[in-house]
Amino acid sequence: MSAKSFIAKLVVKPDRRDEFIALQTELKGLVFQHEPDAQVYELLQSEDDPDTFYCVATFKDQAAFDHHMGIDFHDRLVPPILDCLASDMELGFYRSLS
Repeated sequence: MSAKSFIAKLVVKPDRRDEFIALQTELKGLVFQHEPDAQVYELLQSEDDPDTFYCVATFKDQAAFDHHMGIDFHDRLVPPILDCLASDMELGFYRSLS
């Protein structure tokens, strides 16, 4: 089985940056507490633009990703996260080759 990964580029409204970071920090903590098949879940902030972030995640397999997408805290936290964005999220999916 191949790991399932995504990289999301998120550009945040400047006045919502702190809220966005708090929501993402809560989401990251819950992922690591409740999703043992989430191998990586990281939020990165651009050094050049403090309103640009990348979320990088890797799940053991498609089933682990599907579980992530349906877990209750995901449904609670993602809508307000998306509401903080200044533009549509750019999302790409990848598979591990090693």
